[in-house]
Amino acid sequence: MDQFIINLIFVGASFALYIGIAIWARAGSTSEFYAAGRGVHPITNGMATAADWMSAASFISMAGLIAFVGYDNSTYLMGWTGGYVLLALLLAPYLRKFGKFTVSEFIGDRFYSQTARMVAVACLIIASVTYVIGQMTGVGVAFGRFLEVSNTTGLLIGAVIVFAYAVFGGMKGVTYTQVAQYIVLILAYTIPAIFISLQLTGNPIPALGLFGDHQASGEPLLAKLDQIVRELGFSEYTTHHGDTFNMMLFTLSLMIGTAGLPHVIMRFFTVPRVSDARWSAGWALVFIALLYLTAPAVGAMARLNITELMWPNGTDAAAVSLETIESDEKYDWMETWQKTGLLGWEDKNGDGLIQYYNDASPALQERAAAEGWQGNELTNFNRDILVLANPEIANLPGWVIGLVAAGGLAAALSTAAGLLLAISSAVSHDLIKGAINPNISERGELLSARIAMAVAIGVATYLGLNPPGFAAQTVALAFGLAAASIFPALMMGIFSTRINNVGAVAGMLAGLTVTLVYIFLHKGWFFIPGTNSFDDSDPLLFTIKSTSFGAVGAAINFATAYIVAGMTKETPQEIKDLVESVRIPRGAGAATDH
Repeated sequence: MDQFIINLIFVGASFALYIGIAIWARAGSTSEFYAAGRGVHPITNGMATAADWMSAASFISMAGLIAFVGYDNSTYLMGWTGGYVLLALLLAPYLRKFGKFTVSEFIGDRFYSQTARMVAVACLIIASVTYVIGQMTGVGVAFGRFLEVSNTTGLLIGAVIVFAYAVFGGMKGVTYTQVAQYIVLILAYTIPAIFISLQLTGNPIPALGLFGDHQASGEPLLAKLDQIVRELGFSEYTTHHGDTFNMMLFTLSLMIGTAGLPHVIMRFFTVPRVSDARWSAGWALVFIALLYLTAPAVGAMARLNITELMWPNGTDAAAVSLETIESDEKYDWMETWQKTGLLGWEDKNGDGLIQYYNDASPALQERAAAEGWQGNELTNFNRDILVLANPEIANLPGWVIGLVAAGGLAAALSTAAGLLLAISSAVSHDLIKGAINPNISERGELLSARIAMAVAIGVATYLGLNPPGFAAQTVALAFGLAAASIFPALMMGIFSTRINNVGAVAGMLAGLTVTLVYIFLHKGWFFIPGTNSFDDSDPLLFTIKSTSFGAVGAAINFATAYIVAGMTKETPQEIKDLVESVRIPRGAGAATDH
């Protein structure tokens, strides 16, 4: 059967399942739309949280960034995993006990200020829209390849699909859709990894195969990979080469940004009790670990496979020929991905070969001159295609390729839906009902939520056509914004009675503004290409890249809040009592609607 038909079967069947679940579990009330009626079982919620959490950045982009950089990009794994632990221990149970529908509602009530609630809405929308841009980038990559259309067309098709099942289902529909999506994405990620680990190391467990021996050479797999990339002028895979200070800030930014992500926090509002919030967090960590323990192996093994395909007779022999790429079925994946515009090559010196190497490496200049090379001829290899192309590169069966297609889309769409719910909840529940029209009917509130979601999809799709980086890099910017604005407000709201309304507002505005300006200076104003004044290779402040600045923004937020709070009136006693009651781990107040 033709691979295109197999892809359509897998993707079509999975989408039919998602849309069917969304229709079956369609939200009929605001409680069901925002919090799934607060009746979700902890294991179910843990699985849905894992799907919400493991976005296109985790499934599609992270392994690609690790594959082409190596150890230095393990910061994505460390930051995101560590941040989830912070969220589970420090925030989720307390926010559930507070008994509200949204993060902004908690901030507004805790800091007894409508202004604080509106500032939180602005922070949430800015961080979430940036995050959705990364998801839509992944959607475009996945649809572009498996429908064999351009990346732009794939992005537009994906936007329509997101609209179809996220707008109508609300949190109730999205919860059960995400359970199905988790099952699809984890099978799609681990099955190819098992196949490839068996091929290369003989070990069916990828995480163990990563530290095993390469079957063909008998060398340790990582040692062989280090040798090959070094011979081609690239940095050793297992060695730290970047700036340690920036790496530390980047990891911290991802960690505290994770703990401030509104779409993940909202998941803990869906369980019946505080203890269930703790249990669902634990289950989510188990489900997340299945992918995160596999990702380093996926990246390393894919990098080795790609390099050996480009140098089939070893790095000291001739590179792969154009004739081989065009005639050998092992290289069919290259021509297929070339159609998306995300993979490209060029025979610059006209020798009929495609030399893949680091043409900026001084160590290779002598060899390049002697052999007449005129630069790296694998001119474009978008990092976001690696996981999706991985089974094709390894020449795995067609059904595995189709499964990966469905898994990549499940990962991107599940998180996109969660983010859009967070955005729509902030607009309809916090902005419209909380400030503009408190007497709006439940039907009107649901309608405004769905309109807000549709607008957010449109904005994210437009910006996704020219994203400020690969999917994981764009998502890292969103984490930085959440770290600088939302996380400090939540932490101070739960653990400090000293921070008052004025301090909280000042802190959020300071953290958000400074971080947003720093990002725009490096990535372009409103992410418009060509409007940036600096570049991450030569940043404005020391060695701090735009993706790492969230930790600095958070420090500014905390400092501003404490300084301003110390100069203004103390927090009222009833608010202090409220904070103390939230921290007592007994029971949970019933959800209230304001």
